[in-house]
Amino acid sequence: MSSFKNLRIVDNFYQTSLFFPMPTVLVSTIAESGKTNLGPYSLVQPYYVAGKDYYAMLLNCRNSSNTAQNILRTGKCAINFVTDERKTFKEVVRLGWPGDKTEEKMKNCKFHLEDGQMQGEHPDEKFPQVVTEAFQVIECTWMRELDHAENDAPGQLDGYEGPYHDFNGITSKFGATFILRVDKILMKEKYYNAIINGVKAKDFPPIPVDYGYRDSKNFWYMKHRRAIPELLPIRATTVESVRYAADRIDDTVKFTDEACARLVNVPRIFLPTALKGCVAWAKENGVTLITEEHMDIINDKRSKEKGK
Repeated sequence: MSSFKNLRIVDNFYQTSLFFPMPTVLVSTIAESGKTNLGPYSLVQPYYVAGKDYYAMLLNCRNSSNTAQNILRTGKCAINFVTDERKTFKEVVRLGWPGDKTEEKMKNCKFHLEDGQMQGEHPDEKFPQVVTEAFQVIECTWMRELDHAENDAPGQLDGYEGPYHDFNGITSKFGATFILRVDKILMKEKYYNAIINGVKAKDFPPIPVDYGYRDSKNFWYMKHRRAIPELLPIRATTVESVRYAADRIDDTVKFTDEACARLVNVPRIFLPTALKGCVAWAKENGVTLITEEHMDIINDKRSKEKGK
């Protein structure tokens, strides 16, 4: 006999049929009036993370929401990550009441807004402002051409009729999914320095984790606790096996034994990709023999930022 009970799957199953931890963010968009609108969301996550010409986030929301309608019209938004103070989360929940117009809910908004980096770099365009109290922000552009969603338009507040898209734009009568290109990642200095110089347990921001509307009365969330490190497992291969793969990866770029030794902890399935990345860096920098010193530069993804 199974130790589990079968729970019926219903609408909003991630809230009603699961204990599903999610992030809490404020998505800022541009209303028709030109004002910035803030809407709280949890159905947001990384989408394209490697191997493409750009990186992307994924946002799911009601297609009649202010956020969805604004993205359909302007194609721009910013994802603001806030901290877990009780008063902060209370304001986040207030901003999420369905049906409130931008002018109504933003009139007494307790968050402050400022221009993001995209506005400074493109002064002739209009971008949503970002939340000053956020510890990090992702400025995004909706990739409306994906899944042939370029003709999706705002205006249908009572539900959209099909046909629907599979993964981008209007995906159901009441739902929308947006693939959002990552244009900028903005970080407050304290956390920027932690990522650049090496993160310790004390450096993690107090991020709230919510469980959605689990009943008709409360919006549940959990406050941040101290992060706990766990060492990665080490399954080192041999320098000889790395050398065998390295000698066959490119005709012109070669590796010293010391450079190969820096790759012995790379899982075998990822080794070809890691070697190709090293070769690409070498060709960009006019290097034909990759040394241990070169590997230090290659492995430090933040080297350019540290150099600044």
